[in-house]
Amino acid sequence: MKQIIQDLKSGATVLEEVPVPQVKGGYVLIKTTRTLVSLGTERMLVEFGKANLIDKARQQPDKVKQVLDKIKTDGLQPTLEAVFNKLGQPLPLGYCNVGKVVAVGRGVTEFQVGDRVASNGNHAEYVCVPQNLVAKIPDNVSDDEAAFTVIGSIGLEGIRLLKPELGETIVVVGLGLIGLIVAQLLRANGCRVVGVEFDQAKLDLAAQWGVIPVNPAKGDDQVKVVEELTNGIGADGVIITASAHDDSIIHNACLMSRKRGRIILVGVIGLNMRRDDFYKKELSFQVSCSYGAGRYDEEYENKGHDYPFAYVRWTEKRNFQAILGAISDGGLKVKPLITEEVELADYNEIYGDMRKRGSIASIIMYPEEVAQNRVVAIEEVHAAAGGGKMGIIGAGNYTGATVVPCLTKCGAKVKYIASAGGLSAKTMAKKAGAEFATSDYQEILKDPEVGMVLITTRHNLHAKMVKETLEAGKSVFVEKPLCLHPEELEEISEAYKKAGKGVTLTVGYNRRFSPFAVKLKSMIGDGPKNIIATMNAGFIPPEVWVHDLEVGGGRIIGEACHFIDLCSYLSGSKVTAVCMNAMGENPQENTDNATILLKYENGTNAVINYFANGSKAYQKERVEVFSQERVFILDNWRKLEGFGAKGFSKMKGSMDKGQKDEFRMLNERMLNGGESLIPFDSIVNTTKASFACIESLKQKAWVEIK
Repeated sequence: MKQIIQDLKSGATVLEEVPVPQVKGGYVLIKTTRTLVSLGTERMLVEFGKANLIDKARQQPDKVKQVLDKIKTDGLQPTLEAVFNKLGQPLPLGYCNVGKVVAVGRGVTEFQVGDRVASNGNHAEYVCVPQNLVAKIPDNVSDDEAAFTVIGSIGLEGIRLLKPELGETIVVVGLGLIGLIVAQLLRANGCRVVGVEFDQAKLDLAAQWGVIPVNPAKGDDQVKVVEELTNGIGADGVIITASAHDDSIIHNACLMSRKRGRIILVGVIGLNMRRDDFYKKELSFQVSCSYGAGRYDEEYENKGHDYPFAYVRWTEKRNFQAILGAISDGGLKVKPLITEEVELADYNEIYGDMRKRGSIASIIMYPEEVAQNRVVAIEEVHAAAGGGKMGIIGAGNYTGATVVPCLTKCGAKVKYIASAGGLSAKTMAKKAGAEFATSDYQEILKDPEVGMVLITTRHNLHAKMVKETLEAGKSVFVEKPLCLHPEELEEISEAYKKAGKGVTLTVGYNRRFSPFAVKLKSMIGDGPKNIIATMNAGFIPPEVWVHDLEVGGGRIIGEACHFIDLCSYLSGSKVTAVCMNAMGENPQENTDNATILLKYENGTNAVINYFANGSKAYQKERVEVFSQERVFILDNWRKLEGFGAKGFSKMKGSMDKGQKDEFRMLNERMLNGGESLIPFDSIVNTTKASFACIESLKQKAWVEIK
């Protein structure tokens, strides 16, 4: 299928061939018939993509600070690699989609194949959208009209925040697409509406619906006009739908408001506010968040958990339905807003020069017949036939920033990269020099040329995919953790025992492969020792998936397992008992800040401090080993110091967490044979120890590992 993307590195707007996405549980797969181009929002994204690095930095000063902090802790080269990897990820454009449902995911009951629906899907021939961001289209609403559903909901949410009443005077600043919709809806609410706009054609259109036009370009003084209309009282409310980096817009909104007036920002403007403007009139100001209640809420949008109707009357989806209802009954007229309709193949007629067009709304039309191809060949790659190739399942940040560069450096042959969405797989496949991109990872498991499968998906998918890969007779590398539940560990152990000779299983505990860790282990020997490992992990917002116990497993099982493995590697032994304590009144609900105690068979004691409440400007990881009247300190994988160690004082270098050697050795094992990089019984012990951490927290006691 084809999809419109914005290349942030080159600045080009591209029509890319990508695999059709897989339908997921709670989602619907839609074959697109129409999409609407939001000229304001999309123009900003396109222009950001075309800007040079300096201009990009100027537009995002907060990101620049993050980059500078990362340089201090990680060094220049790793930071630059991370920045350019981020810029190398294309941005899918569009969020106003209309089409027909062609597949429904598990748990979806509201929609059926064949339903005509509107959603916030991208400009793509097929889109996979969560059910709470999809609404059925009434029979008397055309596809062209329904394409205004999402953009209309943005304006509607601004109106809901304003809470207009019959007879009030409301000013709409900016009569672009959203402004013209807002003006109509306010008129339908019985309000007197004043429209402020520099484009006379848009003012003339608004005037047909009873909007009072004000054109500053022709000398109209918007503040005085409003004062005259209201007998000096001022507007009851102002909705700003303009897009301009201009501080005068908010200043004028204050001047034209009555005492205790309301100002709602829907657009994007300069916000260098004057306290005096708000102080004298006790004005209220609020920024509207996109389509309505539920926006950016993982539980609502991606997990399909609706808000109770009685307590949250207007969610995103219910706003979608309200806009479709307004179009259906004639209260909202959107056909006059359509400036042009173009075929998907002619997308550049819209995106070529978005500032000079003067359009209100542009509609993209899609072909009726589009094959559901889930595998796309990378045209630039012409690989020779034969085995010894890899397939990667998962195309997220870690894959792009670490896995692919490491595999490329060691000359590994990647045949497939898979991701459920398709676009990220195509992008990563081009970067990796892979032969194919796919949205169906089963294609990898079926291919006899693939000898090893690398799994870098979200944590809840690891166990199932590891088991399937082993059953397919292929070696597997899975990014930590191996699994999230004890029963999954048992199933994987059984599958590994039954796997054919030469099949290996590796978990991405890369720290043990760092040259610093290897050097440290060579000096401390195998006897008992004391180990203190501290990770300044950094804060992650609670809504992020890693905290979800069913998806990410939490940060101890999902991330601290790295350090359990490292301590086991350095000790040369296995964990026999675990005790964990966490900070806070409800520690079982907050494992971000925890201390883990580990007992080992050989008498080693280890302490892992996993903290998320430290500064990101401070180094992230530190390991201290006390043994035989010697002390070794490994500082953020850049420096190793020894105290009391004969013949050794210091080892320094660029940051190296072990990934390069890990993937080099992994590729060598696949090509030449050999044992797993990490003994399977050690992987099992580490996994059990991570489970025991959580159990210890629940029991408030030591937990033995059997």
